Amino acid sequence: MNAPSTLPADFLRSSIWAANLGADTLARVESEVLERSVPGGGVVCRKGSPVDYWVGVIEGLVKISSVSAEGKSVTFTGVRAGGWFGEGSVLRTTAWGYDAVALRDCRVALMPRATFHWLLETSIEFNRFLLEQLNERLSLFIGMLESDRLLEPEARVARCLASLFNPHLYPGGGRDLQISQEEIGYLSGVSRQRVNQALHVLGQAGLLRVAYGGVTVLDLPALGAFGS
Repeated sequence: MNAPSTLPADFLRSSIWAANLGADTLARVESEVLERSVPGGGVVCRKGSPVDYWVGVIEGLVKISSVSAEGKSVTFTGVRAGGWFGEGSVLRTTAWGYDAVALRDCRVALMPRATFHWLLETSIEFNRFLLEQLNERLSLFIGMLESDRLLEPEARVARCLASLFNPHLYPGGGRDLQISQEEIGYLSGVSRQRVNQALHVLGQAGLLRVAYGGVTVLDLPALGAFGS
């Protein structure tokens, strides 16, 4: 990652957790959170390294994954612009339990661990946000486990895309997402050829519209329930 720089205030102010913070609290947070640029393929955080920050994605797309000692990899989720990740790690451990890799050039926000815990100790609103965030994350991972074990590739792609439009995890994302078929494959664990077929099926079902370099979701609830 490049050296950190001062974070643009508008990114923090657009985050759900910042909406109900007092002016003095928000001003302190803004002064302590930093921004870094990460090139495509670069590591945002590495498994086993110290958990020094809570991480927000300002721009780009980040893959959360892990690789076993035998070289077998598993992708847990993707984090698009507007999302934050790592709250569980900041709360309970001193080392990252997974890798976070930039799938394309990214800008990330880094909230120091000390700032995160200060908010936890002083802000009821921040605590309420974290409860909702962790609940959404738990629901996401339970759904992903079901998809991986029970569902066909079309449904896995549908659930993967629907998860990237979760309004709590990714507020203000709208209906459009710039994402390549290769990136969808990385996040869903489906080959690029099967991703292409799945997008065709989902498009014919009226759930999304595929454009060059991205998708537009037309029916989010149906997309999330596809294959049930």
